[in-house]
Amino acid sequence: MASGFRARPPSLSAGQNLSDYYKVEGLLRVAEGRMFYLVNDNRRDRPSRRCWECGDENNLIDAPTCSACSASLAVRRFLVAVHISANPEAYFHFFQRQITHRCFLSPCDAFLFPEDRPVLLCSVVPFHGERFLLDEAAPMNITAVLTLAQRGIALIAHLATQGIKLSTINRANFLLRGDDDFILYDPAVIEAQEGPLPMEECAKVVRDLGALLRKYTSVEERGWLDFFQGAEDGMYLTPGEFGQALQAEYNRHPRGKSTLHAGMSDVGLIRQINEDNWGWGRLAPGVDIFAVADGMGGHEAGEIASKLAVDTLVSEAARRMNVSPRPSIDAIENVLDETFQGANNRIKSTAEERGNDMGTTLVCCIVVDDAVALCANVGDSRGYLIRGGQLHQITRDHSLVQRMVEQNRLTPAEARNHPHSNILLRTVGTERGVEIDIFRVELEPGDRLLLCSDGLWGEVEDAEIESILNGSDSNRVVCRELIRAAHHGGGKDNISVVIISVPSSPEEAAS
Repeated sequence: MASGFRARPPSLSAGQNLSDYYKVEGLLRVAEGRMFYLVNDNRRDRPSRRCWECGDENNLIDAPTCSACSASLAVRRFLVAVHISANPEAYFHFFQRQITHRCFLSPCDAFLFPEDRPVLLCSVVPFHGERFLLDEAAPMNITAVLTLAQRGIALIAHLATQGIKLSTINRANFLLRGDDDFILYDPAVIEAQEGPLPMEECAKVVRDLGALLRKYTSVEERGWLDFFQGAEDGMYLTPGEFGQALQAEYNRHPRGKSTLHAGMSDVGLIRQINEDNWGWGRLAPGVDIFAVADGMGGHEAGEIASKLAVDTLVSEAARRMNVSPRPSIDAIENVLDETFQGANNRIKSTAEERGNDMGTTLVCCIVVDDAVALCANVGDSRGYLIRGGQLHQITRDHSLVQRMVEQNRLTPAEARNHPHSNILLRTVGTERGVEIDIFRVELEPGDRLLLCSDGLWGEVEDAEIESILNGSDSNRVVCRELIRAAHHGGGKDNISVVIISVPSSPEEAAS
């Protein structure tokens, strides 16, 4: 468990004391394998107060300044990352090094909790209102993505020179100050040795950084999407190779473009891992693809199935569209059908090789010239259209309760809370050859399309989804608000959303 930080730690309560110095104010964020808490040092149960500047612990509890160094003893707040660790020694060796870098928050404290049977590793840094990258919807401005790339490359290399080996790097490892000041925090340390690591040992983390950057890159940035995909596929074995290639790519097309689309995924409040996946890509000039998948089968099954579904769909559709002249709408619909079927069969083959029953739902949409949307689905991940402020469901769920609604045995309201609402009649990857529903939608200026897993619509009523979509013109803001609404609804499942906007004017399309 130490290397991946995947299992969810038990919750800590507001007011609970941690270690000798901290009191929990509340939970700030939940991630895969991590929980982030805001704590302070206002421990009225202690006879004295610690000075964080000089370490003196003999100050009176109400003293305004330290008796040893005169530093202020005002109440301080800290961010604590809590995760389960079966082998914390590597992290403590890393902590003791007190590594410094201008883009890295080195922990000011690290300890195990509780003391009688320590199972939780707690990493502490001073908190000054930083935001979580976890709360940022994709895409970010390409300038911000490139800043994140440069920071990530530099930090991976710097830690390696200090003998620190990471198991991975992902969204949970970054905080934000301002719009593009990315700070690495609480890295997934699996080894802390004396002397530098060979840079080739960073290859897996470099691939993970490429995947992170690709997720935050706009569909309009075809060149950058392909570049980060190459990094994810293992094209660069060291941080140095990746950095040099990044600079060369930047010199080829340094200017970014605006985007009308956004995507975001969240583990939710209950699930241990995120089995959802989403993605997008540019298939040809004027033709973009978007997809959301909700995997089934548990760790190392559902999450693999959903990733295979999205990655295969996007890459195979791009390969089939790489012809001249560009295919007609009917031909593009055939491409969608064939690549969807190809993703299904690839998952089935992988499941047979691994000896498990992995599968996934999948909803996707190909948008052609901002005029036609081809939406396809299997399972209960949904596609919606919002037009004139009104939300319309495009896709049809392939579920037992949906069939019962169609047979007038249930009302839609009853279906939402039915004990068999999770039973699906069709999924991707469970059988070779799957029946796919494809819907053709004629688009109008100002339309928006929403693709989502059931972690959204299962927790948030359509009326509230409609209200949130109408509440902001920024799709990134809407993504965050939809995730937040799903949390407020209970957050019992993973949540993924992708929003696609049709320009309302030629000027908006050209911007």
